[in-house]
Amino acid sequence: MALPLAALRVLLGGFFALTGAAKLSEQLSPPTSERMKALFVQFAEVFPLKVFCYQPDPESYQAAVGWLELLAGLLLVLGPPVLQDISNLLLTLLMMAEKTGSVKLSNLPKVTWQINVCIQNLPDSLACALSALLSRVL
Repeated sequence: MALPLAALRVLLGGFFALTGAAKLSEQLSPPTSERMKALFVQFAEVFPLKVFCYQPDPESYQAAVGWLELLAGLLLVLGPPVLQDISNLLLTLLMMAEKTGSVKLSNLPKVTWQINVCIQNLPDSLACALSALLSRVL
């Protein structure tokens, strides 16, 4: 039983290390790199901390996720059991964050979208405070 689990750990770690490297380098696969750039522009628009007036730069966001995936994947393959557990947790959190980041504006209720459009004309600090309040109420 230990051998199949070790093989699965090595395969998953290698997969995450490769996907992290693909996010960091345009040379591995240029078409995939372009699609990832477009995805991270969308992910940055729906970043969970946007409620607190923080929206990451898409390129920095992609690089951070790429480095985290690369390092966690390598730790999953090569690290001691304690670091393997930490990398499992980190990769799980990354995948959950990427899944929640794939929510599109068209999936939000129409009322929330209209409120957000109206708020865009207010000064930034007031808009962020009002948006945070409305997101908790709606």
